[in-house]
Amino acid sequence: MSVHRDEKRLTAPDILARKGGVPITMLTSYHAHTAGLCDRHCDSILVGDSLGMVMHGLETTVPVTLDMMILQGLAVMRGSKRALVVVDMPFGSYEASKEQAFHSAARIMKETGCGAIKLEGGVRMAETVRFLVERGIPVMGHVGLTPQSINTLGSFRAQGRDPANWGPIEADAKAVADAGAFAVVLEAIAEPLAAKITRDVPIPTIGIGASAACDGQVLVLEDMLGLSPWVPKFVKRYADLGPSIEAAVAAYAEEVRSRAFPGPENVYPVKKPS
Repeated sequence: MSVHRDEKRLTAPDILARKGGVPITMLTSYHAHTAGLCDRHCDSILVGDSLGMVMHGLETTVPVTLDMMILQGLAVMRGSKRALVVVDMPFGSYEASKEQAFHSAARIMKETGCGAIKLEGGVRMAETVRFLVERGIPVMGHVGLTPQSINTLGSFRAQGRDPANWGPIEADAKAVADAGAFAVVLEAIAEPLAAKITRDVPIPTIGIGASAACDGQVLVLEDMLGLSPWVPKFVKRYADLGPSIEAAVAAYAEEVRSRAFPGPENVYPVKKPS
């Protein structure tokens, strides 16, 4: 069921105020048309750097550039009206210094008109988060499994499955909250840990492969629609559009080869003399 909203576009403070309330709905989008569909049902739309894998066939998010994020952010802003649009900061656009992060984030917000940015990292990025927030840039944090660090993590494996390893993940979430982030994504974190972090931090937690106890959830749209050939365990496929699209393409190709398409109803006849 869609949620009818007559209010203006949601903002980062609106999402922050949802802590402990009705769960926040969030999906990724990289196109104007899918943004329009998500906008009718979601509180927030994430222009994720997962576009590198979903749209461009890259193996990781690491090669994604700032220009790529801005281009797709513009498309999503054009297609949406209500949801808070959050744009990912790609790898290499913010890690070098607080100043680099500000210039990258400011460029994203000025050129797309989005309402917030998201960056990965906890304790190590807390100073940067604070620097951005103090300068008027709303920041969504991202801890747990951080895909941009895949080359040091070694694999896309779940985090916190051993309680002995909970401390650093908890510290990361608390650090970005204390630094002023308005929300934090918890990715691929053991369910009890995600629930504990949600109880302990004052900002909304957005789970992806975490816990239903989180203050909200996010998924990659193409994953939940069945358009991705492989998805993580934490994804629920709400549709299986891949086979349907392929069947439609196959039917089209067959009709073109047999000259059944275009038919009389698909062409323009010559006008009859008046």
